[in-house]
Amino acid sequence: MRLHLLGVRGSTAAPGPNHVRYGGHTSCVAITPEGAPSPTLVLDAGTGLRSLTALLTGQPYRGAIALTHLHWDHMQGLPFFGAGDRDDAEVELFLPAQDGENGHDLLAHSMSPPSFPIKPEGLRGRWAFNAAEPGTWTVGGLRLTAAVVPHKGGRTFGYRVEDDAGSMAYLPDHLPGDALSPEVLDLVAGVDVLLHDAQFVEAERAVADAYGHATIDDAMRIAEEAQAKLLMLFHHSPARTDDQLDAIRDGLRAPLPTVVAREGDQLDVGG
Repeated sequence: MRLHLLGVRGSTAAPGPNHVRYGGHTSCVAITPEGAPSPTLVLDAGTGLRSLTALLTGQPYRGAIALTHLHWDHMQGLPFFGAGDRDDAEVELFLPAQDGENGHDLLAHSMSPPSFPIKPEGLRGRWAFNAAEPGTWTVGGLRLTAAVVPHKGGRTFGYRVEDDAGSMAYLPDHLPGDALSPEVLDLVAGVDVLLHDAQFVEAERAVADAYGHATIDDAMRIAEEAQAKLLMLFHHSPARTDDQLDAIRDGLRAPLPTVVAREGDQLDVGG
């Protein structure tokens, strides 16, 4: 499968000349299964989701979108996704179940007047809004596993995506604490690629804890414990400039192969 990194920032989009090399869009990763012509699964729908329309070269999106949680930076791209907002689109949306509400109503808390001009049903095409519990499903020709991860402000999932050739895990918002829960450890164990929350550096530990996020050191510790083959540092602070991210990259002393995720990167997993 091929990963397309369409947005790698956290909290809020970060446009401008200091955010060109790593990009300013918020979290969105599209996945193309082996042998498929285009992505069939998208993890999170941050502002980077807009870029998927160009990647589909005029075709409608027909596949799934799995949201880790409902904070703005992870769902703000939904109503601006041109390839999904057309009559011939078919989209199955998954989001973490909570508070006894269905998927439509959970999404409508942020996406309806007066917060936004339309409600979820205002999206054209065939959309299904699923409030999901942890588990494993087959979507878009891939195996998708969801597990609850600690974060702040609403139920949050991490995801594992697998095919017969490889695996990846995606935890863009994660407050790991001193020890991983068994569910989180199972989710990330032995993956080929781990995309993990790295919004803060160790000197910002107090802020990371207050905001419910991980530090870069946390991400490296988790990747090593999971025996991941490659760590991609993800969900960069919107205040972190390209030069600062370059300095982080150049100063890494990681126990396994580690890269700083960049918007526009593509990566083949497994095979």
